[in-house]
Amino acid sequence: MLRKIVLDVLKAHDPDIADFSEKLSKVDGVEGVNVSLYEIDREVENVKVTVKGRLDFKVIEEEIEKMGASVHSVDESSAGEELVEEAETAYEREGKGSWFK
Repeated sequence: MLRKIVLDVLKAHDPDIADFSEKLSKVDGVEGVNVSLYEIDREVENVKVTVKGRLDFKVIEEEIEKMGASVHSVDESSAGEELVEEAETAYEREGKGSWFK
């Protein structure tokens, strides 16, 4: 069972991100939603959507599409009984690529 997903979403200006997140929060199984605006132009917004709960990805995706938006990518996914936070690797601690210089 999915517990957390982080999505890259392209959406119209309407609904705004407050309404967008509120509508997603009402989907069965959703315990919380965070929507962050990353890029905006004249017609669309690029947002990062983080959803936590006991999730059905297809239901989340359908709700996003009902609001006229589309999922560009799934950037993070967590499943199981317990959420596992991403761990930093030695590569990341060393400055992302300093080993290869």
